[in-house]
Amino acid sequence: MAASKLDPIVASYGKEHRKEYHAIYRAIERYDKIVVFRHLKPDFDAQGTQMGMVTFLKENFPEKEIHFVGDNHVTFTPRIFPETENLSEEWFKTNKFLAIICDVGDAERIADPRFKHAKYKVKIDHHPCKKEVARAYVCDTSLAAAAELAADLCLNWKGKTLSREAAYWFYIGIVGDSGRFLFSSTSPHTFAVAQCLLATGLELPPLYQRMYEKTVDSLRSLSYVLSNFKVSPHGVAYYCLPKDVQEELKITPEQGKEHVNTFSNIAGINAWCSITEDPNPKDYCWRISIRSKGKDISGIANKYEGGGHAQASGAKIKDLTVLDQFIADLDALFVE
Repeated sequence: MAASKLDPIVASYGKEHRKEYHAIYRAIERYDKIVVFRHLKPDFDAQGTQMGMVTFLKENFPEKEIHFVGDNHVTFTPRIFPETENLSEEWFKTNKFLAIICDVGDAERIADPRFKHAKYKVKIDHHPCKKEVARAYVCDTSLAAAAELAADLCLNWKGKTLSREAAYWFYIGIVGDSGRFLFSSTSPHTFAVAQCLLATGLELPPLYQRMYEKTVDSLRSLSYVLSNFKVSPHGVAYYCLPKDVQEELKITPEQGKEHVNTFSNIAGINAWCSITEDPNPKDYCWRISIRSKGKDISGIANKYEGGGHAQASGAKIKDLTVLDQFIADLDALFVE
């Protein structure tokens, strides 16, 4: 899709961010070798943005060497996304390359620390950032997804085209982080970008089928969640998945949050959480995914070693002795 065919909202947004976009365009044009990074423990948005950028760059700059790195997802790879590349230490240390960092605010959450070897860094993101690592960047915390911003950047690049394949990846990212366009961060701009992506010829039924396909083991874990969830006095629903339960259900820690949105449309429930034991010896903890209907829960996430967005954040606690206080803090948000 060429910029001349853009939805007016997308074109207007591109004009507002012309300076940031052009700094990123110039960096991409300057470097012959590019590596695209994103955050640890990737979700639809992180991987959709990454693969959308990789596809767009390869198609519009076939002479450049484009790579993508990071940890693979326990279920999305290879069912939805391809396995990331395994570049050697020598490659990073001996090549003059550009790092494009997607969907991650702070350096410690970037999946591959070798981004530090980049000659130049740019970033495309929608998270609050404590300390910026990139020389050129565009960040809008009001957007539903990093893929929404990355797609806008590509669509507004005059003389470049965004193919159906690149649109496919960006659309997955937008759908994933907007909760299928249900979260409050969804805006006219979100729909305008989605419209531009659909105009490339995307077929939605197979895309959604691929994104949300479930297994029999997934049904068993849902059964466990529905039989063991709790609700606080002011409507915080939550469930815990300790290591032994995960083993019994044949799921991984990463799959623990799979059913968190089961509670999203239940009357009387204002926020909902999955609390999953991650027995990784390097960082033993219980990982928490938090969602909310209306109140901003990001402050609670920040208090418990996490962060994120107003209605979708993550946190962690060292052990379950802290759980009651965490739930009490979250519950207090909904006291009238």
